[in-house]
Amino acid sequence: MLWYGSLVTNPLLARITSDPAIFGGKPIIRGQRFAVEHLLGYLGTGMSEPELLEQFAFLEPDDIKAALLYAGKLSGMTRMSGAAVGAASEEAEAPAR
Repeated sequence: MLWYGSLVTNPLLARITSDPAIFGGKPIIRGQRFAVEHLLGYLGTGMSEPELLEQFAFLEPDDIKAALLYAGKLSGMTRMSGAAVGAASEEAEAPAR
């Protein structure tokens, strides 16, 4: 329970913002035109934190921590059906076009 309580009040989450004029209001990093989903996608393909920081000079180490924290919080709020999980797995495993 302590972990969840600290998650709700964690100041890192202030780095995750939303602006209807940027990506239709999707969660973004500190008002930049860089969505949380993009950052997570790069990490998911194997890009390291140092590589991300080098490639995107505006990013800070705490931005990466905030995105991971946000994703963890969001995943804890979501229930997926077996069909949705299967579809997500198939999409992830599909060869790039």
